[in-house]
Amino acid sequence: MSDIQELIASIRPLTGTGEARATRRIGQTPAIIYGEGSSPQTIMVETKTIARLYQTGRFLNSLYDITIDGKKTRVIPKDIQLHPVKDTPMHVDFLLLSKDSKVTVEISVIFSNEDVSPGIKKGGVLNIVRHSIECLCPSDQIPSSFDVDLSVAEMGDSIHISAVKLPDGVTPVITDRDFTIATIAAPAGLTENQDDEKEDETANSEDKDTSSEEDS
Repeated sequence: MSDIQELIASIRPLTGTGEARATRRIGQTPAIIYGEGSSPQTIMVETKTIARLYQTGRFLNSLYDITIDGKKTRVIPKDIQLHPVKDTPMHVDFLLLSKDSKVTVEISVIFSNEDVSPGIKKGGVLNIVRHSIECLCPSDQIPSSFDVDLSVAEMGDSIHISAVKLPDGVTPVITDRDFTIATIAAPAGLTENQDDEKEDETANSEDKDTSSEEDS
């Protein structure tokens, strides 16, 4: 399950473009908390903290407890706006969560035991189709990642979502098919050699047929 991190925020009483610029000048990022039937709450969070969390690549898939005036609020980021040149945070939208909330998030896929995979040891290549899987999860049970074990994967195998053990309550957004996550593909050289062998076999077969016709 994803770790719940803590953020310290302050109330941002004024809104508007001018106020947002003033907030950024003092090293804070304007943000808003909304959802669960509550009125939107405008806040500001330290820009350095948001930038550091965003650089981890998991900012939008992690839960946070935001402390405002001593009160904690459970949220998940739903959107972040970045500066078009500097790539620094400009604004963050946080979704307010309750204990029974479910959220749609991208869960990273981690592949293990590549070094012992029979297919890879024979020269096969791991072709990753999906680096992450979009899932519907209970807000307090978001997996940090999905592990795909390649220890018995052979050359030519395809790994589908059905091969991944999902935690209780976690379901993929795509439900109409057993979609592919990765394949163990034959290397290009091996494929070309196989094609050459097939061509040789075809040519030999044609030569035999021609020879038979001439003899008759």
